[in-house]
Amino acid sequence: MKKTKTGIPGFDKLVDGGFPNGSVILVCGTPGTAKSLFSMQFSYNGSKMYDETSMYISFEQSKEDMVNQAKQFGWHLEELIAKGKLILRSIPVEDINHLTFEQIVQEAKEKKVKRIVIDSLSTFSINAPVYYAIYDLFLRDMITQDSVFSPPITEEFLLKRFIYYLIGKLKKLGVTSILISEIGNDSSFLSRDTVSEFMSDGIIQMFFESMGGQYSRSLLVRKMRHVKNDEDIHPVEISSKGLVIHDIK
Repeated sequence: MKKTKTGIPGFDKLVDGGFPNGSVILVCGTPGTAKSLFSMQFSYNGSKMYDETSMYISFEQSKEDMVNQAKQFGWHLEELIAKGKLILRSIPVEDINHLTFEQIVQEAKEKKVKRIVIDSLSTFSINAPVYYAIYDLFLRDMITQDSVFSPPITEEFLLKRFIYYLIGKLKKLGVTSILISEIGNDSSFLSRDTVSEFMSDGIIQMFFESMGGQYSRSLLVRKMRHVKNDEDIHPVEISSKGLVIHDIK
Protein backbone atom coordinates (compact mmCIF):
# COMPACT_ATOMS: atom_id res chain seq x y z
CA MET A 1 0.00 0.00 0.00
CA LYS A 2 1.31 3.44 -0.93
CA LYS A 3 1.66 5.82 2.01
CA THR A 4 1.57 9.58 2.47
CA LYS A 5 4.24 10.47 5.02
CA THR A 6 3.57 13.41 7.31
CA GLY A 7 7.27 13.97 8.01
CA ILE A 8 6.33 14.99 11.56
CA PRO A 9 9.07 13.61 13.84
CA GLY A 10 7.84 10.60 15.76
CA PHE A 11 4.42 10.38 14.11
CA ASP A 12 4.64 8.24 10.98
CA LYS A 13 5.75 5.16 12.89
CA LEU A 14 2.44 5.35 14.78
CA VAL A 15 0.54 4.69 11.53
CA ASP A 16 2.83 2.07 9.99
CA GLY A 17 4.83 4.55 7.94
CA GLY A 18 2.21 7.12 6.94
CA PHE A 19 -1.42 7.69 5.99
CA PRO A 20 -2.78 5.40 3.26
CA ASN A 21 -2.81 7.36 0.01
CA GLY A 22 -6.20 8.93 -0.69
CA SER A 23 -7.47 8.60 2.87
CA VAL A 24 -9.51 11.21 4.74
CA ILE A 25 -8.16 11.92 8.23
CA LEU A 26 -10.08 13.71 10.98
CA VAL A 27 -7.85 15.71 13.35
CA CYS A 28 -9.95 16.64 16.36
CA GLY A 29 -9.57 18.18 19.78
CA THR A 30 -10.44 21.10 22.00
CA PRO A 31 -9.03 24.59 21.25
CA GLY A 32 -5.28 24.97 21.79
CA THR A 33 -4.33 21.35 21.16
CA ALA A 34 -2.17 22.18 18.07
CA LYS A 35 -4.53 20.73 15.46
CA SER A 36 -3.78 23.47 12.94
CA LEU A 37 -0.05 23.23 13.60
CA PHE A 38 -0.11 19.47 12.97
CA SER A 39 -2.03 20.02 9.73
CA MET A 40 0.16 22.85 8.48
CA GLN A 41 3.27 20.78 9.17
CA PHE A 42 1.69 17.96 7.16
CA SER A 43 1.12 20.37 4.25
CA TYR A 44 4.51 22.06 4.48
CA ASN A 45 6.43 18.79 4.68
CA GLY A 46 4.48 17.40 1.75
CA SER A 47 5.60 20.31 -0.44
CA LYS A 48 9.11 20.76 0.95
CA MET A 49 10.24 17.21 1.73
CA TYR A 50 8.20 15.04 -0.63
CA ASP A 51 7.67 17.34 -3.63
CA GLU A 52 3.88 16.96 -3.47
CA THR A 53 1.56 19.85 -4.24
CA SER A 54 -0.39 20.69 -1.09
CA MET A 55 -3.48 22.84 -0.55
CA TYR A 56 -4.35 24.40 2.81
CA ILE A 57 -7.81 25.96 3.10
CA SER A 58 -8.51 28.09 6.17
CA PHE A 59 -11.87 29.57 7.09
CA GLU A 60 -10.52 31.00 10.34
CA GLN A 61 -7.14 32.66 9.63
CA SER A 62 -5.86 35.15 7.11
CA LYS A 63 -3.13 34.15 4.69
CA GLU A 64 -0.79 36.70 6.29
CA ASP A 65 -1.32 35.20 9.75
CA MET A 66 -0.62 31.69 8.50
CA VAL A 67 2.57 32.76 6.75
CA ASN A 68 3.83 34.68 9.78
CA GLN A 69 3.05 31.85 12.21
CA ALA A 70 4.88 29.39 10.00
CA LYS A 71 8.01 31.54 10.14
CA GLN A 72 8.21 30.86 13.90
CA PHE A 73 9.19 27.31 12.98
CA GLY A 74 11.48 28.21 10.09
CA TRP A 75 8.87 27.36 7.47
CA HIS A 76 9.05 29.85 4.60
CA LEU A 77 5.72 29.30 2.91
CA GLU A 78 6.19 32.10 0.38
CA GLU A 79 8.91 30.14 -1.43
CA LEU A 80 6.67 27.11 -1.86
CA ILE A 81 3.69 29.27 -2.85
CA ALA A 82 5.80 30.99 -5.54
CA LYS A 83 6.83 27.59 -6.93
CA GLY A 84 3.21 26.41 -7.00
CA LYS A 85 3.95 23.58 -4.57
CA LEU A 86 1.79 25.04 -1.77
CA ILE A 87 -1.65 26.57 -2.35
CA LEU A 88 -2.72 28.66 0.62
CA ARG A 89 -6.32 29.86 0.62
CA SER A 90 -8.02 32.02 3.24
CA ILE A 91 -11.79 32.16 2.79
CA PRO A 92 -13.70 34.42 5.22
CA VAL A 93 -16.93 32.99 6.56
CA GLU A 94 -18.97 35.68 4.81
CA ASP A 95 -17.53 34.58 1.45
CA ILE A 96 -18.55 30.93 1.78
CA ASN A 97 -21.23 30.05 -0.75
CA HIS A 98 -22.82 26.96 -2.29
CA LEU A 99 -20.01 26.69 -4.86
CA THR A 100 -17.07 27.03 -2.45
CA PHE A 101 -16.39 23.33 -2.09
CA GLU A 102 -16.83 22.68 -5.82
CA GLN A 103 -14.26 25.41 -6.52
CA ILE A 104 -11.81 23.82 -4.07
CA VAL A 105 -12.22 20.42 -5.73
CA GLN A 106 -11.84 21.90 -9.21
CA GLU A 107 -8.64 23.75 -8.30
CA ALA A 108 -7.24 20.59 -6.69
CA LYS A 109 -7.85 18.69 -9.92
CA GLU A 110 -6.35 21.37 -12.14
CA LYS A 111 -3.19 21.76 -10.05
CA LYS A 112 -2.79 18.04 -9.35
CA VAL A 113 -2.91 18.46 -5.60
CA LYS A 114 -1.85 15.45 -3.53
CA ARG A 115 -2.67 16.79 -0.04
CA ILE A 116 -5.60 18.92 1.17
CA VAL A 117 -6.28 20.41 4.61
CA ILE A 118 -9.63 21.98 5.52
CA ASP A 119 -9.34 24.18 8.61
CA SER A 120 -11.83 23.76 9.94
CA LEU A 121 -14.59 21.39 8.96
CA SER A 122 -16.61 22.73 11.89
CA THR A 123 -16.56 26.32 10.58
CA PHE A 124 -17.07 25.32 6.96
CA SER A 125 -20.00 22.97 7.51
CA ILE A 126 -21.85 25.29 9.88
CA ASN A 127 -21.59 28.20 7.46
CA ALA A 128 -22.06 26.33 4.19
CA PRO A 129 -25.38 27.49 2.71
CA VAL A 130 -27.44 24.49 1.70
CA TYR A 131 -30.90 26.09 1.54
CA TYR A 132 -31.15 26.50 -2.22
CA ALA A 133 -33.68 25.43 -4.82
CA ILE A 134 -33.65 21.70 -5.59
CA TYR A 135 -32.39 22.51 -9.08
CA ASP A 136 -29.27 24.14 -7.73
CA LEU A 137 -26.10 22.12 -8.40
CA PHE A 138 -24.94 21.87 -4.80
CA LEU A 139 -28.18 20.73 -3.20
CA ARG A 140 -29.00 18.52 -6.17
CA ASP A 141 -25.82 16.55 -5.52
CA MET A 142 -26.91 16.04 -1.91
CA ILE A 143 -30.61 15.40 -2.43
CA THR A 144 -32.04 14.22 -5.75
CA GLN A 145 -35.49 15.10 -7.01
CA ASP A 146 -36.49 11.47 -6.43
CA SER A 147 -35.48 11.51 -2.77
CA VAL A 148 -38.27 10.94 -0.25
CA PHE A 149 -37.94 12.15 3.35
CA SER A 150 -40.10 12.13 6.41
CA PRO A 151 -40.86 15.77 7.30
CA PRO A 152 -39.46 17.96 8.54
CA ILE A 153 -36.09 18.17 6.81
CA THR A 154 -34.14 19.81 9.60
CA GLU A 155 -31.01 21.93 9.53
CA GLU A 156 -29.17 19.12 11.37
CA PHE A 157 -30.17 16.65 8.67
CA LEU A 158 -28.86 18.90 5.88
CA LEU A 159 -25.62 19.49 7.79
CA LYS A 160 -24.99 15.76 8.07
CA ARG A 161 -25.82 15.25 4.40
CA PHE A 162 -23.26 17.93 3.57
CA ILE A 163 -20.57 16.11 5.60
CA TYR A 164 -21.31 12.82 3.82
CA TYR A 165 -21.15 14.61 0.48
CA LEU A 166 -17.89 16.43 1.27
CA ILE A 167 -16.02 13.37 2.56
CA GLY A 168 -17.31 11.21 -0.28
CA LYS A 169 -16.13 13.77 -2.83
CA LEU A 170 -12.65 13.95 -1.27
CA LYS A 171 -12.32 10.17 -1.39
CA LYS A 172 -13.27 10.12 -5.08
CA LEU A 173 -10.73 12.87 -5.72
CA GLY A 174 -8.00 10.54 -4.48
CA VAL A 175 -6.04 13.10 -2.46
CA THR A 176 -4.90 12.53 1.11
CA SER A 177 -6.97 14.93 3.20
CA ILE A 178 -7.02 16.28 6.73
CA LEU A 179 -10.25 17.68 8.17
CA ILE A 180 -9.87 19.67 11.39
CA SER A 181 -12.76 19.59 13.84
CA GLU A 182 -13.29 21.32 17.17
CA ILE A 183 -14.88 19.35 19.98
CA GLY A 184 -16.10 20.51 23.37
CA ASN A 185 -14.47 19.50 26.64
CA ASP A 186 -17.50 17.46 27.66
CA SER A 187 -18.45 16.10 24.25
CA SER A 188 -18.92 12.36 23.81
CA PHE A 189 -18.34 12.76 20.04
CA LEU A 190 -15.08 13.25 18.14
CA SER A 191 -16.44 16.01 15.88
CA ARG A 192 -18.90 18.85 16.19
CA ASP A 193 -21.03 17.42 13.38
CA THR A 194 -21.08 13.94 15.07
CA VAL A 195 -20.83 12.04 11.77
CA SER A 196 -17.39 12.76 10.27
CA GLU A 197 -15.68 10.43 12.76
CA PHE A 198 -17.60 7.53 11.21
CA MET A 199 -16.99 8.58 7.60
CA SER A 200 -13.29 9.36 7.98
CA ASP A 201 -10.64 6.71 7.35
CA GLY A 202 -8.55 7.83 10.30
CA ILE A 203 -8.95 9.84 13.50
CA ILE A 204 -6.20 11.67 15.36
CA GLN A 205 -7.35 13.09 18.67
CA MET A 206 -5.26 15.80 20.33
CA PHE A 207 -5.39 16.78 23.98
CA PHE A 208 -4.29 19.67 26.20
CA GLU A 209 -3.91 19.30 29.92
CA SER A 210 -1.79 21.73 31.91
CA MET A 211 -0.17 19.55 34.55
CA GLY A 212 2.97 21.60 35.16
CA GLY A 213 5.17 18.96 33.52
CA GLN A 214 7.33 19.04 30.41
CA TYR A 215 4.50 18.30 28.00
CA SER A 216 0.99 19.76 28.13
CA ARG A 217 -0.22 18.31 24.84
CA SER A 218 -0.67 14.73 23.75
CA LEU A 219 -1.93 12.75 20.77
CA LEU A 220 -3.83 9.51 20.19
CA VAL A 221 -4.49 7.71 16.91
CA ARG A 222 -8.08 6.61 17.51
CA LYS A 223 -8.37 4.65 14.26
CA MET A 224 -6.62 4.21 10.92
CA ARG A 225 -8.19 2.02 8.29
CA HIS A 226 -5.99 -0.33 6.25
CA VAL A 227 -2.96 -0.06 8.55
CA LYS A 228 -2.11 -1.21 12.05
CA ASN A 229 -1.87 1.90 14.21
CA ASP A 230 -0.35 2.55 17.60
CA GLU A 231 -3.01 2.72 20.34
CA ASP A 232 -1.13 4.61 23.07
CA ILE A 233 -1.32 8.29 24.01
CA HIS A 234 1.91 10.10 23.10
CA PRO A 235 3.32 13.37 24.47
CA VAL A 236 3.49 16.21 21.95
CA GLU A 237 6.23 18.85 22.02
CA ILE A 238 6.01 22.19 20.20
CA SER A 239 9.67 22.70 19.29
CA SER A 240 11.39 25.50 17.37
CA LYS A 241 10.95 23.43 14.19
CA GLY A 242 7.37 22.31 14.73
CA LEU A 243 5.67 19.40 16.42
CA VAL A 244 7.59 16.41 17.75
CA ILE A 245 5.73 13.28 18.88
CA HIS A 246 7.48 11.45 21.70
CA ASP A 247 7.31 7.89 22.96
CA ILE A 248 5.47 7.32 26.22
CA LYS A 249 8.59 5.89 27.85
